[in-house]
Amino acid sequence: MRDCALSGPLYYQENTLAGILFIISAPSGSGKSTLVNHLRSLLTGLEFSVSYTTRKPRGTERPDKEYHYVSRDRFQEMKDRGEFLESAEVFGNYYGTACQSLADAQAAGNDLLLDIDVQGAAQVRERVPDAVSIFVLPPTPEILKERLRHRSIAEGKLDEAEIGRRLAKARGEIENYRQYRYILINDILEDAVEALTAIVITERALRHGAPPDPETARMMQLADKCRQGNSSDRLYGVLSSFGLLDMHATRA
Repeated sequence: MRDCALSGPLYYQENTLAGILFIISAPSGSGKSTLVNHLRSLLTGLEFSVSYTTRKPRGTERPDKEYHYVSRDRFQEMKDRGEFLESAEVFGNYYGTACQSLADAQAAGNDLLLDIDVQGAAQVRERVPDAVSIFVLPPTPEILKERLRHRSIAEGKLDEAEIGRRLAKARGEIENYRQYRYILINDILEDAVEALTAIVITERALRHGAPPDPETARMMQLADKCRQGNSSDRLYGVLSSFGLLDMHATRA
C-alpha cells in the first residue's frame, strides 16, 4: 500500500487522458472529501469541479476552494439561465455544478471529477450517459455516526439532532447504490484511496485502448473488484448493518 501522504503526483499519464467525467457520491460523513483530496495528489490531469451552494462555509472552508458560496437569488438566476449541469436541494440548501466546469476540463484535455449527491448524479447520468459513477459507502452506521460527530465537533457545534437526521438520510441514499458503476467501501483509508486511484487509471486505460503495462494491469484488477457486480461480499455486510439487506442483496 502506498503512503497517502506522498506529495506530488504519483501517476503521470500524459497520453491516457480522455476527457472522462467521474461522478463520486456518498452519504454525508463517509469521508468522500478526504478520498478526493488524496486522489488529486496522486494523479495528474484530473480537474475538480467546485460546486455552487447557498449554504454558509463550515469550519475552515474557504470561498471558491471547497464551494462557490452564493445567495439563493443568484443561484436561482444561474439555474434559470441553464448554467447548471445539475442542481439539487440538500438539507435545505441548494447545490449545483456549472456546465462551464465540464467545458473547461474538456478544452484543457483533462478529466473532470464531480463530488455530488445522488440527486445530482442522476441528472448528470441522464445528460452524460458515459460518465463513470462511483458510490462511497461507510462500513457501518456506527462508524458513520462517529465520523459525523467528529466533524460536528471540529466545526464547533455538536448537534445530535442534525447527526440523527443525516444518518436517516444516509440510509435512503445508500438505497441508490445500484445506480453506480463502482462501489467503494471507505473502511481503511489507504485501501480506499488506492481503490479509487485504480478506478480512475482503469477507466483511462479502457478509453485509451492501449495494452496495459504491469502496474496498470494490477490497477485494473483492483478496480474490477469494486465494480458493482463484483462487490457483493463486502456490500452484504454494509447493507446488513444499515438494515437494507432484505430489500437489496443476498449473499451469492
